[in-house]
Order: sequence, then C-alpha cells, then structure tokens
Amino acid sequence: MHMAIPRIGIGMDSSVTPVRHGGLSLVQTTDFFYPLVDDPYMMGKIACTNVLSDLYAMGVTDCDNMLMLLGVSTKMTEKERDVVVPLIMRGFKDSALDAGTTVTGGQTVVNPWCTIGGVATTVCQPNEYIVPDNAVVGDVLVLTKPLGTQVAVNAHQWLDQPDRWNRIKLVVSEEDVRKGYQRAMDSMARLNRTAARLMHKYNAHGATDVTGFGLLGHAQNLAKHQKNEVSFVIHNLPVISKMAAVAKACGNMFQLLQGHSAETSGGLLICLPREQAAAYCKDIEKQEGYQAWIIGIVEKGLRTARIIDKPRVIEVPAKEKDGELCLIEYRIKFKYADWWMLPYYVFVIAQNVALTLTWYLNADWNGFWYTYIFGTILGSMALCVLSSAVYYAMFKPKKCRVYSS
Repeated sequence: MHMAIPRIGIGMDSSVTPVRHGGLSLVQTTDFFYPLVDDPYMMGKIACTNVLSDLYAMGVTDCDNMLMLLGVSTKMTEKERDVVVPLIMRGFKDSALDAGTTVTGGQTVVNPWCTIGGVATTVCQPNEYIVPDNAVVGDVLVLTKPLGTQVAVNAHQWLDQPDRWNRIKLVVSEEDVRKGYQRAMDSMARLNRTAARLMHKYNAHGATDVTGFGLLGHAQNLAKHQKNEVSFVIHNLPVISKMAAVAKACGNMFQLLQGHSAETSGGLLICLPREQAAAYCKDIEKQEGYQAWIIGIVEKGLRTARIIDKPRVIEVPAKEKDGELCLIEYRIKFKYADWWMLPYYVFVIAQNVALTLTWYLNADWNGFWYTYIFGTILGSMALCVLSSAVYYAMFKPKKCRVYSS
C-alpha cells in the first residue's frame, strides 16, 4: 500500500504536484520584482536568491533547474542596456551556481519598467520536502535573517533626496545608513539553503519565507494552513541596526514593528520543537557565521498570528564576528588604481627630462640607453613595491564577504 503524496497548490510558497512515475513530486515556484539596489550584479544575485527561497521554505535543498525572467526597461538607453543587462544576468547565474543549479533558459522582454525574477523547479521524493502544516502547541518560531531590508534600501536612496533625508537625519547618520544598506544587500543575497538543510536535521514542522507581505503577513498565512488548532505569537523582532529608529521616524510609512514592512529575499520563519530550536540556531551560526533568532511561540489558537504590543527589538549590527561586511565595486578599485599610477607617471617624465639633458650635455648615446633601460626597470619595480605597500596599509583587506560587480 502506497502512502498518498500530498498536493500543495495556491497559497503556499511552492506548488507540489505528484508526477506520474515512481512516487515523485514536482516542486515549483516563480517570483519576480522590481530592482531595489543600484548594483545590477547584486540585483541579479538577490533576484535568484529570492526565487530559490520559496523552495527552501519547503525544506527542499537541491534545485534541478532555473529559468530567468527579465524585463528590460524602455527608458534605458542602448548603452545602459549593454552594461546593465549582462551584469544582472551574471549575478543571477552566479547565485544559481552557488545553489548547485543552473539557468537553462527563460524569457527577456522590453517593458516600461525593469523587472527581474525567475522559475525554480525540482523533482523530489516525499522525504526531501517538508509539508508546512504540522506546527504543534509548544513549538517555537525561528527567523534566519534580520528584518528591515526595505527600510535600509529606502534610507540609502534618501541620502540624495534632502526632503526625505531631513525626516530621518536626527535618528541616523549617513555612515549608519551606508552600513545598513550593505548589511541589507549581504542578507538579501545570502541563500537560505543551509537553513533549509538544517530543517530536516532538527525536525522542523513547517516554514515560510518572509518577503513581500512582511513578517506578520507571512506568519498569518503559515498559521492559516496548519492542521492543528494553533496560533503564532511573536515577541522578538531582529532588525538591521538603526532601521527600527528610521521606521519610527517615518510614521506609518513602513510599519516595520507592526510586521507589515515588505522584505526582499528575507529569512525563513520556521516552526521548530522547543528542545531543538537553540541547537538549530547554534548550528546555522557555526556553518554560515550568521545568527538566527527565536522570535516567538506556537500556542493553542484559531490559526492566526500576532505580534505582542511591545516586542523586543534586537539590533542586528552591520558588523559580524568575522569582520566588517564589505561591498567592493570595480569603480572603487579603478579609482584607487589610477591614484597609485600617478607616482609612476611622474617618475617616467622626470627620468626622460633628466636623461635628455644628460645626453645633450655629454652626447653619450651608449650611456643614455643603458641608464634609460636599467633606470626604468629598477625604478618601476621600486615604485610598484612602494605603491603596493602604501595601498595595503591604507586599504588593508578585512575578513569580509566580497561582491564585485
């Protein structure tokens, strides 16, 4: 007698469809959105990561195939398209490779607005995914990424908009905003794959990923689909540092602490047995160097979710144990590379002037060429060593996650 394979359709993160052969299921998801960061390569990585999170929310760790969906804006010039589109595609493909899968096709269209997304597909045995409907009273809720990505991205855009910046400058500095933005990009580009793998190890009873409907919206949707009469109560809100203050300063614009602020490529919200939750959080930090947080409980109820009136806000800093988060872009590299070539140019010009004067005064061609050749070689080597030493001293690499566009 074969056990019935569940079919999951509209309403959850991924569709699960039993196939005709061998007790397998087709697990699929699709998602797309508008660009929210100004680095096209990172935007591609974030888009791919966001698509895959719907599979990871089902406990699926291996994706068999991806398609890319790209809408190229009609407002972009041909030159802008030639630069931006390949970078978006490369970021998307690189993230897929990090996830152990490949992009084999998709669709590119011309559109009034730029959009980026994709489709993720895999074929699974029943033990390779977790049906998200088994939460029981006594479980706890774990979140694997901090909240506040939308706030961080908007605050960064407002640095160039004086009317908006004036609303928040009393509660946050420009440095805080830039660090928060980097933290948000790092978080959005990080795969939830390890979190999904550990769901099996620690016997998770269900999960969802936190994205466009905010923490509370996704918690309510997950609670609604539970078999048992349970409700979720959220007590703690891990938020990117300073973003809670920014959200408060903006009134009802974000409603971050109410759980309604949209997230992009957010963390997994997981129902775990109470006795397993702390070990889960410790394991994910050990493997990835990132924290996960116990944010609430599962209690008897009517399949609803709520955030308590005064939740504890956990400030998640833009600096982690293994070093400050870094985003190094080619334009920054080129900027400093140009500066450190300046001494070499000065040296060559001065050398040519000196040698020309030497030849003019002494009319010694042999001495001229010997001096020129060996002087150029030795001088160039000395300047390279000196420039490298000064560059390293001023811009010494840290232990950091580097995303180069």
